[in-house]
Amino acid sequence: MLETQLQQIFINSFKNLYNQIPDVQQISFQKTRPEFEGDMTIVVFPFTKLAAKKPEELAQELGTEMMRQSDLIAQFNVVKGFLNLLIADRYWLDFFEQNNAIELFGRDTSKSKETIVVEYSSPNTNKPLHLGHIRNNLLGWSVSEILKANGNKVFRVNLVNDRGIHICKSMLAWQKWGNGETPETSGKKGDHLVGEMYVRFDKEYKKEIEAAIATGINADEAAKNAPLMREAQEMLRAWEAGDTEVRALWEKMNSWVYDGFDVTYKQLGVDFDKIYYESQTFLLGKQLVEEGLKKGVFYQKEDRSVWCDLTDEGLDEKLLLRADGTSVYMTQDLGTAQLRAEEFNPDKLIYVVGNEQNYHFDVLKRILRKLGYSWAEAIEHLSYGMVELPHGKMKSREGTVVDADDLMNEMIETARSMSEALGKTQHLNKNEALKLYQMIGLGALKYFMLKVDPKKTMLFNPVESIDFNGNTGPFVQYTHARIRSILRKASESAIDWISQPVPTTNLSSKEKSLIVNLHTWPKALETAAENRSPAMVANYIYDLAKEYNQFYQEYSILKEEDSNLRNFRLKLSNMTANMLRNAASLLGITMPERM
Repeated sequence: MLETQLQQIFINSFKNLYNQIPDVQQISFQKTRPEFEGDMTIVVFPFTKLAAKKPEELAQELGTEMMRQSDLIAQFNVVKGFLNLLIADRYWLDFFEQNNAIELFGRDTSKSKETIVVEYSSPNTNKPLHLGHIRNNLLGWSVSEILKANGNKVFRVNLVNDRGIHICKSMLAWQKWGNGETPETSGKKGDHLVGEMYVRFDKEYKKEIEAAIATGINADEAAKNAPLMREAQEMLRAWEAGDTEVRALWEKMNSWVYDGFDVTYKQLGVDFDKIYYESQTFLLGKQLVEEGLKKGVFYQKEDRSVWCDLTDEGLDEKLLLRADGTSVYMTQDLGTAQLRAEEFNPDKLIYVVGNEQNYHFDVLKRILRKLGYSWAEAIEHLSYGMVELPHGKMKSREGTVVDADDLMNEMIETARSMSEALGKTQHLNKNEALKLYQMIGLGALKYFMLKVDPKKTMLFNPVESIDFNGNTGPFVQYTHARIRSILRKASESAIDWISQPVPTTNLSSKEKSLIVNLHTWPKALETAAENRSPAMVANYIYDLAKEYNQFYQEYSILKEEDSNLRNFRLKLSNMTANMLRNAASLLGITMPERM
């Protein structure tokens, strides 16, 4: 690794000059700023006292000695206390020769580091997946792929919220107003049908509240005692008691939803190694609560509800079991966490959940600590910002969500209309064109969702995401297709560039920039994993695509008269295409061969 080599040269030079060994932790490297000549910059300020030198004098002496010690450094310059090093072309050419034919350059496929469980998706079975779920699924899937590419053993899991009062609301609405409708009789996806019932419940529930308020009852009491809400609560109690009729309806409607989810997941390109269901884990959570109660970790109020007192840790009291014995989200999360700890013995247990649940996961970790589970330290909440629309936030119960299926279809249709308007599919047959529209539409969606730092709230703009010239998925895809076109033409012209050695030559500025960019990929991938940030991968492929397009505009490739230089540029183009395909696949984006 370049930084490791430079670090050792720096240490040796410092020792030779000043008979002192500098603190390795203080030797920091950064990419040289574009307005200065150089590739790597060393900050010498931390070493002025040890060397008894002024910053500029120290940098000048160190630069001279480092060049004397190693031909890795071609030139250097000093700007105040910053030592800018220009790395010799030979280093970049050696790197390129050793790595240009490696298809998955930069990945560690050993799976020998940590065992990591990543939970994402976590849908409720009372509604279809929506825009927010798309960000969650893409983020969880991509983070899993990035962690795997860094040599970790990763298990992707999903926890389906298939029980609870919200599920009962859809079930009750279907009983009352569904008229026996099924996905088969209605022609609707099952998750859409059930989602309509959830919206219908809320509509009728609000009518009951308004009617009660009109009689003089206050709003809180009206909401609490509305007949529909009481019926839903009774249905939940019946479900937990194992009522045969309620359970049969629950199984039937959930099966409709699962069939619908499968279609959405397949089109989105995400999958799971294991799916958990809250209906199977909440009892384990109840057992943990009962054990905590016996140990005195939890306490019971007069109404028989069970709580965990976290006031000694600066938080409040947390409800774990309601007075009627029914569980809450925390109850099943306790059970699911223990189950995963036993099954996978993970080094990390990552929950991909929106930032509105920050408090919940803080509490989950603290409760498990109180219960004495050391593996609680493995829990990590990958908290991400919400997806907002120009007209505000989405509300499922009011039916104002952007449906995931509709959005994906809209993206594919937008890709079709824009591609045809730009004449990008004239050379394709119908099936090839349809496949390309899907690649572009879903590639645009995934890139737009993942290029934003996960912690940030994002505003989704479908039209902006499909721009062939901006910071978008289609721009990266078009760059890949352009390179593949060049390589096909080389093959058609019988140019044998693959077997030719990398020439010994002085690199032009753009050739070098491209190789330097390729060289940074392993570090970029490692940093993306450390930060759980697909945005870093997205930014990398955009910068690489942009760099290649500048290279393409400035230099001849197929028309280059020097065959050695032509073959080198073809190799450089090929490695760039491989790198775009390699990195983009970690975002779930497919690169087209033609476009």
